[in-house]
Amino acid sequence: MSQKREGGYLISQIHQLSGRIFSKKLRDSQIDINHAQGRIIFALWKKDQIPINDLVIETSLSKSTLTTMLERLEKSGHILRKQSDVDKRIIIVCLTHKSSSLRADYQNVSSEMIDLFYKGFTEDEISQFELSLKIILKNLKDI
Repeated sequence: MSQKREGGYLISQIHQLSGRIFSKKLRDSQIDINHAQGRIIFALWKKDQIPINDLVIETSLSKSTLTTMLERLEKSGHILRKQSDVDKRIIIVCLTHKSSSLRADYQNVSSEMIDLFYKGFTEDEISQFELSLKIILKNLKDI
């Protein structure tokens, strides 16, 4: 591949812009988390009460970044951290009622973002695009 490609640059720009737009839409819907915190809450909606190390894998965040974000989420009442009953060295992350009650509104905002992302795409184009993204993600995870 001698020709210069812009995929990484474009993905970076999309990430930055979509994060700002998503955070604004969350604020406009009176949801008191930002897009980055939403990634953690979303992972916990899929599987609540999981060890921090599992959440690192699920969110693709570094442990130090995740820990800082969990501190903020805990201070704002969205999550609780507790020691595992089985192994006291393991910290379990749990949702609170506050974050559980946001789910429907968050999913509405998320649906708006999906509509915005795929405006003008056919179903086949969306499928091919997502397949390509999965390949890129796998390539990066294999490193």
